[in-house]
Amino acid sequence: QVQLVESGGGLVQAGGSLRLSCAASGRTFSGYVMAWFRQAPGKEREFVARITWRYGRTLYADSVKGRFTISIDNAENTVYLQMNSLKPEDTAVYYCAAGDYLSSLEGTYDYWGQGTQVTVSS
Repeated sequence: QVQLVESGGGLVQAGGSLRLSCAASGRTFSGYVMAWFRQAPGKEREFVARITWRYGRTLYADSVKGRFTISIDNAENTVYLQMNSLKPEDTAVYYCAAGDYLSSLEGTYDYWGQGTQVTVSS
């Protein structure tokens, strides 16, 4: 049974940093694409960043490029999202996802975590 468990969310002031973690278990993820999405109150879920497990190729949404970094620790089977220079508009529930396709569309991801809340105060 595949499980993705996020952690690391919280309350931070604008300009601060947080690191989200996504612990993956239940299968071999080496051929998978791992992604972070987020959903702000009253808005649709949106793509944030993705990385290929095997080669570490990354892609970021324009809104977070240069501020967020996605990475993988193979030994820990964990995906990270380092978030720097946080803005109030980054406030959202952040979700970890895993899928077969190199895509930014949430419909192409098969497995999802439960989400972790990030709140950025101004």
